[in-house]
Amino acid sequence: MLAYTLKRLVQGVITVWFIATATFIAMHNVPGDPLSNDKAVSPEIRKNLEEKYGLDKPVMEQYLIYMGNMLEGDFGISFTQQNRRVNDIIREHFPVSAILGILAIVFAALGGILWGALTALYRNKLPDVIIMFLVILGISVPSFVFAALGQLTLVNVNALLGFTLLPVAGWGSVGHMIVPSLVLGLGTMAFLTRLMRSSMLEVVTSDYVRTARSKGLPPTRIFLKHQLRNAVLPVITVLGPSIAAITTGGFVVELVFAIPGLGRYFVQAVQQLDYTVIMGTTVFYGAFLVFMVILVDLIYGWVDPRVRLE
Repeated sequence: MLAYTLKRLVQGVITVWFIATATFIAMHNVPGDPLSNDKAVSPEIRKNLEEKYGLDKPVMEQYLIYMGNMLEGDFGISFTQQNRRVNDIIREHFPVSAILGILAIVFAALGGILWGALTALYRNKLPDVIIMFLVILGISVPSFVFAALGQLTLVNVNALLGFTLLPVAGWGSVGHMIVPSLVLGLGTMAFLTRLMRSSMLEVVTSDYVRTARSKGLPPTRIFLKHQLRNAVLPVITVLGPSIAAITTGGFVVELVFAIPGLGRYFVQAVQQLDYTVIMGTTVFYGAFLVFMVILVDLIYGWVDPRVRLE
């Protein structure tokens, strides 16, 4: 187990290095000038800015400086936000994205397991048809469409009631979190529902389930101990990447609902060619995703004793 863990950690470090290198190369091949929007356009000030950010050095030297700073946990200073470090942006705004992502993944996981189990138990019946139609809808429709529909629904409901039941946008209270987390988790919930349904259908027809029924065990015990417990293993496998994807991928939802999360700053950085923020947040997102994948691999071996990690 220890050897496997160390091996996965080494693989994770190599993956993060590849992400950082690919991001650095991509940023230096994107058309545009990161200092073009700066008010200081005189040659002297521009030269000072290039020296400060290391843009006057050869590309290979910039890469070595960038990798050295990254190993120290320093992602540099923002090009567009005066005297603000990328580390500060991540530290201040990632918790907002994390809270939103955690609520979304809880909603997605509970809903996916529940609806997936129901569709398997009522296979080819009306509940199965209705839920699978909604699943296809949830997978096909982009999140920004659900976000716009959610806001429109809130506006109409608040107007109909004559008071604000839930805020339409913003951040700061539990009410601000409910609708954005639901919208953010819909796509993942639809995917988990379909995965849970397929896994549940395989378990329902397995030999040990038939044996349990022949012994006269109660249906509730068979469902909870034998069917649900084994069918949920594939869901656990994809849950780690799903957590990382939701936590770091709510860019559009954060923009639509005016949530001050890290995704919102990432989108602004792309629009403004803020290289340091783009590279810093991309490496941070990549490292977080790699960590969650490794964590799920280890948890999977703990949940299912049949799995032996080597």
